[in-house]
Amino acid sequence: MSDIQSHVHDVLVIGAGGAGLRAAIEASAAGVSVGLVCKSLLGKAHTVMAEGGMAAAIGNVDDRDNWQVHFADTMRGGGYLNNWVKAEIHAKEAPDRVKELEAWGAVFDRTQDGRILQRNFGGHKYPRLAHVGDRTGLEMIRTLQDHGIHRGIDVYMEHTVTALLKDAGRVVGAFGYDRERGRFRLFKAPAIVLATGGIGRAYKISSNSWEYTGDGHSLAYHAGADLMDMEFIQFHPTGMVWPPSVRGILVTEGVRGEGGRLLNADGKRFMFDDIPDLYKNQVAKDAEEGWRYVTGDKAANRPPELLTRDHVARCIVREVKAGRGSPHGGVFLDIAWIKEKLPNAPEHIRKKLPSMYHQFKELAGVDITTTPMEVGPTTHYVMGGVKVDGLTQMSSVPGLFAAGEVGAGLHGANRLGGNSLSDLLVFGKRAGEHAALWAKEHKHGSIDEAQVDAAAKAALAPLDRPGSENPYGIQRDLQETMQAHVGIVRSEPEMGRALDDIAALRGRAASVGIDGNREYNPGWHTCLDLPNLLTVSEAIARSALDRRESRGGHFREDYPDKSPEFAGHNTIVSKGQDGSMQLRREPLKPMRDDLKKIIEEQQK
Repeated sequence: MSDIQSHVHDVLVIGAGGAGLRAAIEASAAGVSVGLVCKSLLGKAHTVMAEGGMAAAIGNVDDRDNWQVHFADTMRGGGYLNNWVKAEIHAKEAPDRVKELEAWGAVFDRTQDGRILQRNFGGHKYPRLAHVGDRTGLEMIRTLQDHGIHRGIDVYMEHTVTALLKDAGRVVGAFGYDRERGRFRLFKAPAIVLATGGIGRAYKISSNSWEYTGDGHSLAYHAGADLMDMEFIQFHPTGMVWPPSVRGILVTEGVRGEGGRLLNADGKRFMFDDIPDLYKNQVAKDAEEGWRYVTGDKAANRPPELLTRDHVARCIVREVKAGRGSPHGGVFLDIAWIKEKLPNAPEHIRKKLPSMYHQFKELAGVDITTTPMEVGPTTHYVMGGVKVDGLTQMSSVPGLFAAGEVGAGLHGANRLGGNSLSDLLVFGKRAGEHAALWAKEHKHGSIDEAQVDAAAKAALAPLDRPGSENPYGIQRDLQETMQAHVGIVRSEPEMGRALDDIAALRGRAASVGIDGNREYNPGWHTCLDLPNLLTVSEAIARSALDRRESRGGHFREDYPDKSPEFAGHNTIVSKGQDGSMQLRREPLKPMRDDLKKIIEEQQK
């Protein structure tokens, strides 16, 4: 303990993306001491990679939009497994959070009369995404940092938390280290907010940054919190597929929102081959009303490329497996065709999609204003996460909160594009608010030196085993297993094999070792990431094996249809007293009648 530097705060926020920054701002505004831990440098959170926009029913482009429609869209997209309390709060509060961000300095794209512009996105009934070109996440982080940096928040950059500390059943602190020198840190706080993002680095092909190793999910699980709906992984339909060095990097849904078309090797728009009845009905209704968006396009022309992400991803896989894919195993995404409608199409594309233009030009040598892109599904988002209370965002462990991707419930079985950025703002604010209230009502607990010593010993163990198993090899093998056996299309034999592989990899990880010392040692960092990756991978595989149906982001070829048996419950994963992973099914909380009526009306 004498060699460990201690820091004391009322609220500790772990993660400095959109949710973490918003939570830290709100907690600081409540007058409590806030510490903000980020795995990378401040400003380099994965939120900056979010491109298309943030969903909020402002109604600037289509005045038929409102929170009720947004709520119904979110529930439908989530296969009605959503925490409806969170879905209602999100739909109602997202407009205020977007306008608040604008008041803090965010510079959104504008309509001709100066209002915030909104674009079409998959699964949304109306144009709903407030955006800044295709760099919306970057603008969010810039704005939140500029607003929050003067609030006296203590920021611990390039620090990683490896364990949560408890006293009398509640969290009282966290143990971690600084990544540069490897020195241990002890954070004392009666309230902790997890805002660590996702689990994408458990898969071989992913749009996620290197930080996304399931840290928050694993920290919460090992601290005794429940994880929920971990089987639901979103595979974004459009990631780069060429060259290999950039495979998986996201191609924003905004390309399709601006008119991009998906084509197979025969030049056919294959998405027309599989259009759900609900979508057909909406197109017909729009045509009947003669509705036009401010762009002048008829609503009847809403493209099937903007169906929900799980649906589009499976259609792409179908084309590739049928031999109608692109040369490098994907399909083509063509935005250049809009020159048929717009005489200034190249300029329009570069203005609306500057990051995509630069990304393909620099990394793939493709000019998207003239040439189709090659795209394919990439692991993008986990709908599952820490089970939290819909109002406060507190987990089943007192004092432990979660917001953003690490917190479950809002998105159900499948997230609609753009709901993630507004999720960060809405529930980041709520988590920070209620964490501050908790901290004011609860004193600091006592830190158990035995817990600290155990965490330090676990962290140092790989350095005592030089020349043993290579951590990079174990991570690579895990990624191969998850990609091959718990990917877009699943089956019982494959997931059973994945669980066997994970058990074997866990055994190998127990003897992982690295040469060198604690300073500037990325191999050591990888050793410490492995337990988190293995924990979330097992949770995903076990949950997916138990859900014998297909719903949202979870598709089983041995159970291709939705099942009434699995329609009424969430899958809960928790740590048993013997240390094993336990799974149970938990019935959904009955929805209020007024919300049921909203959904019924939107289905007409």
